[in-house]
Amino acid sequence: MKQLSFIDHPIPKPITNVAKIPQRSLSRYPGGKTWLVPRIREWLNSLTRTPDEFIEPFAGGAIVALTVAFERLAKQVTIVELDHQVAAVWHTIINGDGKLLAERIANFNFTPETVDETLKKPAGTLSDLAFQTILKNRVNRGGILANGAGRIKNGENGKGLRSRWYPQTLKQRILDIVSIRDRIRFIEGDGLSLIRAHADRGDTAFFIDPPYTAGQKRAGSRLYTHSDLDHAELFRLVSKISGDFLITYDNANELYDFARQYHFDTHLVAMKNTHHAKMTELLMGKTLDWAR
Repeated sequence: MKQLSFIDHPIPKPITNVAKIPQRSLSRYPGGKTWLVPRIREWLNSLTRTPDEFIEPFAGGAIVALTVAFERLAKQVTIVELDHQVAAVWHTIINGDGKLLAERIANFNFTPETVDETLKKPAGTLSDLAFQTILKNRVNRGGILANGAGRIKNGENGKGLRSRWYPQTLKQRILDIVSIRDRIRFIEGDGLSLIRAHADRGDTAFFIDPPYTAGQKRAGSRLYTHSDLDHAELFRLVSKISGDFLITYDNANELYDFARQYHFDTHLVAMKNTHHAKMTELLMGKTLDWAR
């Protein structure tokens, strides 16, 4: 891995228009990566061979892994998620009755009362928990699942609680994923363990988008149920990867220290957050020549 200058370079490429990116994910996340999809294509197409396996060890809504699966940018895709609520969604769609979940969403009688009743009721099955998780993601502010998250009030165009509830769209996205689920493997577990287990495989590419708990913001503690992560151990494990990898993080000073320590290449990329404010995200990898 070569070490480049850590002086911030100009960002010549325009901010991605996410409206032009196929929307594959079911989830709304503050750290969603739809804007990064064009860069993922560039990265994987720059490799000398198509990866035998593509692993996303901190999947969340898994827009990147889903894009790779739909566009056949790797032969097999593995998504990993520790949060049991989110994992229930992936278990149901990838390993269970995704079609039944899709129909349940399409037929749900959405009112403030039925939402409250559904979310207060203990989930009897994994499919029940999957439905509750999707519903909670759609009615909570910012899609946040962590305890204490508030509900949408005014919502999009003043539509209130149901402003992010698109049942037919969600149904179709689930059915689309079901149609290609033979290309996807889901594991409920710890992302660090998966990196450790597959680091010596030269035929594998990793996309690593950990909870944002590094740097000064510490936003992950309020956004994610499982926000604690040993970032030093993550970087140590990534430095052992034989194949290729791409890491994305908040642009925080301590992350440059990690990158220097392990001689990772770095690049800033322009993006907009959920409030449409222009920001920069830090990419790290073995080499990011393709990104410039």
